[in-house]
Parts: sequence; C-alpha cells; structure tokens
Amino acid sequence: MARLVLPAQLRPYVDGAKELTLDAPTLGTALDLLRTHSPALERRLRDERGTLRRYVNFYIDGDECRTLAGADTPLSADSELMIIPAVAGG
Repeated sequence: MARLVLPAQLRPYVDGAKELTLDAPTLGTALDLLRTHSPALERRLRDERGTLRRYVNFYIDGDECRTLAGADTPLSADSELMIIPAVAGG
C-alpha cells in the first residue's frame, strides 16, 4: 500500500492523521479513495472537473507528478506520496 504523507494544514480534514495508507495503482485512484474518506480534503486537491489543482504539488517518491504522468502516475506498494500545497504571502 502506498503511504500518503500529509502536511499540517491538511490534517484537520483527516482527523489529524499525519499519514494514510492507500491501496491504489495510480495517483488519480488514490485521490478517488480520498474522496470517499474525506470529500473536503479531496476538493482542495482537485477541481470540480477532477483536474489536479495547480497550486498543489504531488510528489511521488520525491518526483513531482507533473514531471511524470500527472494523475496517471503509477504508485507501487512502497510508494511515498507527499502533498504540498503552495504557500502564498506577502
């Protein structure tokens, strides 16, 4: 099962969990599973069309998914998926 690592700002949407394990073959499928577990979290990761939000970075084993196959990027049983929302400020 792939391990999903969540930053502090997203943990309230999953009852404070730092990590989740997901049995999913691709990033898109992992996000589909998140939708059933936490619709509020999934809405922050994908837009209403199901497209990855551009201000959220998804790293799979250290590589940003947009440099791989996007939502179709495969996950292995030992993959680590990190979600990093962009931080804005001034």
